[in-house]
Amino acid sequence: MENKETRFLPLTRIQKLIGRSMLQSKQTKAFGYFSVWVDVTELAAMRKEYSRQTGIRPTTNDLVLCAMARAAQRYLQVTARVEPEAGELVIPEKFGLGFAVAAPQGLVVPVIQDAGRLTLPEIVQAADALVRRARANQLRPDDFDGATLVLSGLGMYGIEQFYAIAPPSASGIISIGYIKDTVVPVAGEPAVRKQLNVSLAIDQCFVDELTAAGFLRCIADSLENPWSMVSSAPSSDSQ
Repeated sequence: MENKETRFLPLTRIQKLIGRSMLQSKQTKAFGYFSVWVDVTELAAMRKEYSRQTGIRPTTNDLVLCAMARAAQRYLQVTARVEPEAGELVIPEKFGLGFAVAAPQGLVVPVIQDAGRLTLPEIVQAADALVRRARANQLRPDDFDGATLVLSGLGMYGIEQFYAIAPPSASGIISIGYIKDTVVPVAGEPAVRKQLNVSLAIDQCFVDELTAAGFLRCIADSLENPWSMVSSAPSSDSQ
């Protein structure tokens, strides 16, 4: 039998930081988990047509971020933070959306600031700039500030569904897998449609099941009706 020696690899600084952060989040948040399958057949067609019309090429992540921003504008409670001593929720005037990026130094979560007031082209531009800086290891400290909600996607690895852990500063995280062709009934007949699983992990210390479900359903509705996201950023209509 071949003798294999045990190897010991020291944790990098970023691995230590991520480990402490994830442990803190799991220890301090009462996560609830929700999941929905979304028909994104129209979304795939819209991306091509929108790119042809405007020259702007949104990714699936960009469109999910846009859907999250609009849903959060309607369900403002998901953007809140708790002030235990005062016994109250604080709902910020502005909220940021973070998204996971594989960078040379490890997985990082840059933040699109004031996302609720941005149009789809502005979200595409902001996300693209952050991804470029992340991959060039040029993110600034303020690029990490203010993530109220976070998006994580693993579809490129063939992952169908998963629940990520939200950073301590965020109230929740959306996780998306890969888009798969699925046979589903349409008008009583079998049809091949593109399906995407969208999962939500959110702190139920202050977001109840009904609010979480409504928030996730609002995201799904936007993704299933993607042209509704082309209009200017919506005004607040909180629940």
